Amino acid sequence: MGSGSFSLHSFEDYSVSKGRTYDRSTGRVYGGQSFTSTKLNEKLNPKNVIRECCNTPEHPNTVPVILALDVTGSMGGACRETVEALGNIVADLYSKFKDIQIMVMGIGDLAYDNAPIQISQFESDVRIAEWLDKIYREGGGGGNAYESYTAAWYMGLKHTKLDAFDNQSRKGIIITMGDEPLNPYLPKHELQKVTGDSLQADIDTKSLFEDASNKFDIYHIAVNDHRTCYSMYKESIKRSFGNLLGQRLVVSDIPNLGRTICDCIENAISTSQTTFIKQDAPPVSTENGAGYISW
Repeated sequence: MGSGSFSLHSFEDYSVSKGRTYDRSTGRVYGGQSFTSTKLNEKLNPKNVIRECCNTPEHPNTVPVILALDVTGSMGGACRETVEALGNIVADLYSKFKDIQIMVMGIGDLAYDNAPIQISQFESDVRIAEWLDKIYREGGGGGNAYESYTAAWYMGLKHTKLDAFDNQSRKGIIITMGDEPLNPYLPKHELQKVTGDSLQADIDTKSLFEDASNKFDIYHIAVNDHRTCYSMYKESIKRSFGNLLGQRLVVSDIPNLGRTICDCIENAISTSQTTFIKQDAPPVSTENGAGYISW
């Protein structure tokens, strides 16, 4: 996995094969069906897996990126936007960083959902779109006022092998996207059942963040839209995520989500891997579009 390079031509061909219309003037796709799976695709099953992001002669300086989507009920619009804007997102990134490899994840609620963690391979070409289409948008979630966002941190820490980190001392990047506050812990029994891991206790969020931050730069995009729960949880989102992430908590509306994802990745690379990107100014803070929250 991770071989090949992304091209808009291959993305257009794939999109048309899925019954979508590709607009060459905007680089976006429209129509067709997305997230049509009615259960967990076994290829995305997180149980007892290790996902590898490997350096190759084609991609000698890999930048591992995990994009983790909240696939519960209120986040349908953001999921759809990610599909429609994916071509632009990846093309923009690959125009600057040819060695990015992207894993997509689906995140739900470990306490309530049947498929709370879904994890693809790391890819560098149109297979990114293919994996995204395989994700089961369960539409679940529960009444606990948060989803299991930190499962993305846990899987990145425990279930990935990164040549960038192991051999070159460079961090990967994790971006979670959702509309509820940060979960305070991951429940032991449910996490064991899903991942196959043997755990001694629940996984505390602060401790997990400290460990995962050694391997990844971690961002969260809070999705502010009338179709999401952001307005209900706005203050608790700021408190819970902000206490750990600071300015790596980002607010975006749905139309700007693709640009915000790119901004997070460019920011991570520019601040910690300066050989890969020219130093641009970070995005300006805004609550109506996309940008970093100022505290």
